[in-house]
Amino acid sequence: MHKDILIKAMDLDNQVRVILARTTDLVNEAARRHKTSATAAAALGRVITAALIMGSDLKGEKDMLTIRIDGKGPGGALIASADAHGTARALISNPQADVPSSQKGKLAVGELVGREGFVEVIKDLGLKQPFVGKVELVSGEIAEDIAHYYLKSEQTPSLAALGVMVAPDLQVISAGGLLVQAMPGASDDLLLRLEENIAKIGKLSIALEKTPVLEDVMARIMEGIDHQIVGQQDLHFKCSCSFARLKNILGSLAETEMDKMWNEDGQIEIVCNFCNEVYHYTREDIRKKAPDIEA
Repeated sequence: MHKDILIKAMDLDNQVRVILARTTDLVNEAARRHKTSATAAAALGRVITAALIMGSDLKGEKDMLTIRIDGKGPGGALIASADAHGTARALISNPQADVPSSQKGKLAVGELVGREGFVEVIKDLGLKQPFVGKVELVSGEIAEDIAHYYLKSEQTPSLAALGVMVAPDLQVISAGGLLVQAMPGASDDLLLRLEENIAKIGKLSIALEKTPVLEDVMARIMEGIDHQIVGQQDLHFKCSCSFARLKNILGSLAETEMDKMWNEDGQIEIVCNFCNEVYHYTREDIRKKAPDIEA
């Protein structure tokens, strides 16, 4: 299995930048934790990959980028968060929802997500208020919607591709994403060459599965264009939940609210929405003074 990694490249004239990510292992982990259908795994994988690509521009230790997509489809809302360290987590409201495919070899992600809604990007950069950008969904396929977001919200012409290949046994075989962004004044010839190269590669998930070294995929994308790799980052699925963090939340509840939560064994069970990790708390746990938790 090839490790999950993200690399960035720019042409030598700084006219375009390209971000390419392989996310197979972490998408597999997210899909396993949420027990997703095949189509839900593809949707979840696309949004978590998009969050990692967009989050790769974060600089601060505690900076966080969150994508929220709700197209009113049967899959419900999708949320993915990524930080500056290449770690991400995600959820889909209805992980077992599925939609039959109308095209052979293509999962119906757009139909599962829906398109009657918005893509919202929240950047928490440690300021008083997070930056929030919100644009209407175009297709629910997620890659198109991310490119549309960049154009409308950040005025940056972009090409995005997101791919997740799921086996009949629901194992994620390959996952990854690509973002190409034109800098001001980028030549039409250069952009046309990039489009032609990307078209020749075909499905990104297949290219990533067949090519062990991510730089080799980048070389095909940038074929005929002098370029250099300008950044690299390992990627991982990681949730920020913990026993202590959720205990602090429990401790902030009113006694009357907590009284309704105790089960027959005298415990409270909390399940994290993002990773499905289960935590159990006794009355003694709640009474103990909780340590300070970093935000």
